[in-house]
Amino acid sequence: MKKWVVIGRICVTLGIVVILAFIAAPKNYAVSEIKQNKYPINLEQILEQNTQITTVQELALEIMDVEYTTQYQENSELPKGTIQMAQEGKNGTQKAITVKSYENDELVNEEIVLNDITKIAIDKVVEIGTGSGHNNYKVKVGDTCFVTSSTLSVRMEPDIKSEKIGTLQKDTQVHVVAIEDGWYKITSQVRNGYVEQGALTNRDPNADYSASSEYSASELQSRLDFGMDMNEPSDFSIEQFKQVLENDPYDQNDVFTENAEYFYYAEKQYDINGIFLAAIAIHESGWGTSRIANDKNNLFGYGAVDSNPYGGAYSFETYSEGIDLLARVLKKYYLNPEGTTVYGADVANGKFYNGPTLSAVNKIYASDKNWANGVFKWMSYLYNKL
Repeated sequence: MKKWVVIGRICVTLGIVVILAFIAAPKNYAVSEIKQNKYPINLEQILEQNTQITTVQELALEIMDVEYTTQYQENSELPKGTIQMAQEGKNGTQKAITVKSYENDELVNEEIVLNDITKIAIDKVVEIGTGSGHNNYKVKVGDTCFVTSSTLSVRMEPDIKSEKIGTLQKDTQVHVVAIEDGWYKITSQVRNGYVEQGALTNRDPNADYSASSEYSASELQSRLDFGMDMNEPSDFSIEQFKQVLENDPYDQNDVFTENAEYFYYAEKQYDINGIFLAAIAIHESGWGTSRIANDKNNLFGYGAVDSNPYGGAYSFETYSEGIDLLARVLKKYYLNPEGTTVYGADVANGKFYNGPTLSAVNKIYASDKNWANGVFKWMSYLYNKL
């Protein structure tokens, strides 16, 4: 849980300074001849209206998460469509000084002005199948499965903050006795407890590896709506993601052609609308042509602030790192209320939650009030390419 200590507070009340100048009439000018102002100024009303809006800036020292990044590795021995965790990702921590701006007690902007990493994050490693066939298998209660991660933490309760009671090694056989939000309850010869979803696989040769079913273009397009829930997957197949993102005339640098699949992987792992994610990337980066996108592999302008957009923007080793991270950030901070299980063993912070729609995300994610309309324009463009 984030902790913060207020170390300074600045309040600025917007007001009006009214300067009244009275120019005396010539001595021979009769007061009775001065005409009354046809539109008299109501000073009390003006002052009342302008003192109703209060801007507050708050300087705070916070202990914040440093979100881990995800590395993708291709595995030709896994069927196409397989996504399995090879290494657990672990968040780090940082001490950060932030400036928060409020209008009428509503948070409208937050900028980190200084930070110090106190615990380094550990990358998550995900294997993606490139072999023949498709893998649609989902773990079910009663299945015998195997650990895919190099090491896997076992916890006493289905909670990331629960006591760690042991560690399982890769290929350890376990039995799934229950499935709860983001967790498998397992028994094994080594440990019994709860493990994060995404780190188990089934090796049964009779498991369902059939070709993935696709929704038709008309079925997917019928869901498109400005007020739709972005907290739900688009249900585009990996082939459909490639269809709408690859070889587009706007994609001058082939950024989206070369990274189309990673929007699909983000959707599959975090249950976020991957087309929404791609539309944000297109809108923010100008189809991968912005300086931040080119220099920092950052398609979202993530970390950029109005006072210093380029300097504040995060740098990523690859575009896929940024795509994965933004999916998690949106799920954890913007699209779900605090305490909601969002992916794997993590829960929502809900700090910027106003609802799961474009308009709700726009309130804090972007200072541009027309941001939601711009993102929806590109969502519509992509949906209509099916």
